Amino acid sequence: MFELSAEDLNLSAEQKEVLAMIREFARREVRPAVKEYEPGDRYPHPLVDRMKELGLFGLTIPEEYGGAGLDHVTYALVFEELSAAWMSIAGVLGTHSIMAYVIARYGTEEQKQRFLPRMAAGELRGGLALTEPEAGSDVASIRTRARREGDAYVLNGVKTFITNSRHGTGLLVLAKTDPGAPKPSRGMSAFVFEHSGEVPGFTVRRDIPKLGYKGLDTCEIAFEDVRVPAENLVGGVEGEGFKQVMSGLEVGRINVAARAVGVARAALDDALRYSQQRVAFGKPIGRHQAIQQLLADAYAQIEAARQLVLFAARKKDRGERADLEAGAAKLFASEMCGRVTLDMMRVLGGYGYTTDFDLERYYRDAPLMIIGEGTNEIQRMVIANRLLEKYAL
Repeated sequence: MFELSAEDLNLSAEQKEVLAMIREFARREVRPAVKEYEPGDRYPHPLVDRMKELGLFGLTIPEEYGGAGLDHVTYALVFEELSAAWMSIAGVLGTHSIMAYVIARYGTEEQKQRFLPRMAAGELRGGLALTEPEAGSDVASIRTRARREGDAYVLNGVKTFITNSRHGTGLLVLAKTDPGAPKPSRGMSAFVFEHSGEVPGFTVRRDIPKLGYKGLDTCEIAFEDVRVPAENLVGGVEGEGFKQVMSGLEVGRINVAARAVGVARAALDDALRYSQQRVAFGKPIGRHQAIQQLLADAYAQIEAARQLVLFAARKKDRGERADLEAGAAKLFASEMCGRVTLDMMRVLGGYGYTTDFDLERYYRDAPLMIIGEGTNEIQRMVIANRLLEKYAL
């Protein structure tokens, strides 16, 4: 397979061990299961159970709370490896990891003790309830409200495109607690909402059909006078939710960028194999200059994207602000993935367009990374504004 060795990545002994475990899991269990679950858009419960056993839900959760306490470089490489096998399975961990990050960084000690061990064990599997039918990129326009009533907050609103909302057991919900705040971002708060059983007023309205990213629940959900304990307000202070969620999205953009690298890598791997087996005009097509140009460009773009991802991850590991770097990694890697999957489909020709090969799945999955975790149009604005701020005259 086309993959970098642990030596090429200059990994520690612990990182090598984790990467070897993930590659084995992907090879032996994830890849063989794709054809069983992806075409029918079926949730892969057995794989999720195995991910619990392997401790994948606690990747970056601190060891003191039952997690593995891994760095973000390892986190990114795990997402790349899983996505090279099946991007949807990485999605099970995606928003879960954002929720865990926000609680670990901003939660009270009581909240950390109450939620993080269960998240690390996969008992509490989380998601991010941010996007709404009338508010996607424009987060300040969310309409979901949280009103304090005694020892609880009452939530009302609709969220859409929510991962892990049907098969997960918890959500990090962003809602307005002060709709009249002079600065809209200061009027938002984040809440930990658990829904492992039937919760009065909470409904999963529908599963949203998708081009790709199949096998993973993506739903529209509604809160109608849903009571959430006041002790579930992240950090115990109102008005901090926007900052908390935006910080978590830096982690999310790193994992989405890593997923894009994984999908593109898988596409190149399949194309390399095919180009050496398929013969045209008396020689393997990989020996024809037109095909070689496609393969060479794909390799260069994948390697460049990976370095951007790792650069952002290392900055996050140092505890530094990484919105510029994470945004750049997500922008470049996702656009690269879209180009590479189409180009590798060209290498396979007509076969690449059929379900006999995996190229069509990679091609269907690629647009998610361009749109998800903040569209690339938004990423360009984030990057430009951060540059103007960082290098102001």
